[in-house]
Amino acid sequence: MTAIPHPLRMEHHELHEELARATREPGPVGEAARGVAKVLHPHFVREEEFAMPPLGALAALARGEKVADAATVIAQARRVADELPQMLAEHRQIVVALERLQEAAIAAGKPEHAHFAEKLKLHAQTEEEVLYPAAILVGRALEGL
Repeated sequence: MTAIPHPLRMEHHELHEELARATREPGPVGEAARGVAKVLHPHFVREEEFAMPPLGALAALARGEKVADAATVIAQARRVADELPQMLAEHRQIVVALERLQEAAIAAGKPEHAHFAEKLKLHAQTEEEVLYPAAILVGRALEGL
């Protein structure tokens, strides 16, 4: 099975850890962070299930090597393409929740949580502009072999 590239897995882990810290804050910051967690967790699970694994085949494809589990990667990439509108809709919900967190963090004098919200918004934009399209292209490339 093609594995999620280690840097992407670690980035998701780090984002989870930062969010967990924010959820433990008292008052509006913690409440807003828990709102982010509510919409983010199922999205991250879905990404790790089918959107990120095809990216593990990128290096092998670039080297002209065979991808052992090509059929699985193709199926995952097709799922990314099929579910892209839903993934983007989830991002919009996540961004709304992050904006609430950012506002609460600024009001509470917690710049680290406001910075986290901004970082997670950038992460979502990277997924939309780079990672999701790359996952889809991996599948198309494997279909063409």
